[in-house]
Amino acid sequence: MNPGVGLGASSVGAGPRVRPFDPASVVPDFPVLSQLVHGKPLSYLDNAATTQKPLAVVEGISHFYLHDNANIHRGVHLLSERATAAYEGARQAVQRFINAREAREVVFVRGTTEAINLVAQSLVRSGLKEGDEIVVSVLEHHSNFVPWKMAAEATGARLRVVPITDAGDLRLDQYERVLTSRTRIVALGHVSNALGTVNPVAEIVRLAHERGIPVLIDGAQAVAHLPVDVQAIDCDFYAFSGHKLYGPTGIGVLYGKAGRLDALPPWQGGGDMIRSVTLERVDYNTLPAKFEAGTPDIAGAIGLEAAIRYLEGLDRAAAFAHEEELLGYAIERLERVPGVRLVGRGAPRTSIVSFVMDEIHPHDIGTILDGEGVAIRAGHHCCQPLMHRLGLGATARASFAFYNRKEDVDRLADALDRVREVLG
Repeated sequence: MNPGVGLGASSVGAGPRVRPFDPASVVPDFPVLSQLVHGKPLSYLDNAATTQKPLAVVEGISHFYLHDNANIHRGVHLLSERATAAYEGARQAVQRFINAREAREVVFVRGTTEAINLVAQSLVRSGLKEGDEIVVSVLEHHSNFVPWKMAAEATGARLRVVPITDAGDLRLDQYERVLTSRTRIVALGHVSNALGTVNPVAEIVRLAHERGIPVLIDGAQAVAHLPVDVQAIDCDFYAFSGHKLYGPTGIGVLYGKAGRLDALPPWQGGGDMIRSVTLERVDYNTLPAKFEAGTPDIAGAIGLEAAIRYLEGLDRAAAFAHEEELLGYAIERLERVPGVRLVGRGAPRTSIVSFVMDEIHPHDIGTILDGEGVAIRAGHHCCQPLMHRLGLGATARASFAFYNRKEDVDRLADALDRVREVLG
């Protein structure tokens, strides 16, 4: 697999010492995976919805609340100083992890959805108007479609939608055709959350930049499964959620080139986003505080740093290779299950396999699999335009992480045989 990006170098201090990767040895790091579900060992294959959390993340959050809990930036007492240092240290960890040029280019938000809404609404406030165009694709999660639809409806701008092939690949030839002098922004996903398709983001950005168009990349599904280097991609904005990177819920990141963020007006007001306030005027703060109104999720940021440090302590290249091998094994095993049809065969792909079974609703598949201890996702995956394009109402989706093993795939395939016995 070639996602078109590399790990890159970092200007921030190095992470922890790397240990050899072994999928069996990392399972104990995730206590939730050791439980029984309906009396069966748990095979957790719903990682595209959220990943499980290593003990290091839980301990990092607990340590903050037990020892350092205080509000940040405003206090002169020791706890506030420690909390502030930990919060800003988390920002530097994210900078290192995605190879941002500067720490001020990292804005903490609640997740990918808020990050995209921030850019969309700031674009509205900066003068998006009737006749302007916003480019998205059929592959997008609702979080990278609805905010742009709302922005277009508020201003009279128009959405231009890039089509896909029957295999689930983005039509790059059509992408080039929709880029015009009226395009104000391109907003595309790095990895499809429904199909696992890996988009050629560096090429997408290059083609847009040749025409002076900024690009936002939704990296929610990519950041845990591919090396992400925002400078190598050269995107203007990159968004991801902590909970899909083995971190806590409620914390996410908007990366933006400093010049792009400086040019956007703030989206929310209050708290740290101001420099000074009088009855006559408000002077906004500098980056990144300009976009972090109110008390942030301090513990969430600390938990996200703990997740990043945990990942930096693994041989990630070996972990990525394991996930790729696991995906290939899953495709091979599921293709042998009678009645199963895989959905989306584009290449390259990562971490996700979607499928349907003849005459059996995906929700019924998911329910019976749950009884066998196998956790998957069933539904439209917040991708209804994509489902319409594929002529489907829903799919069953198994999604993998580095702590999954071939026995999890075998249990999935065996449980699908059980589905056929019960409903076939």
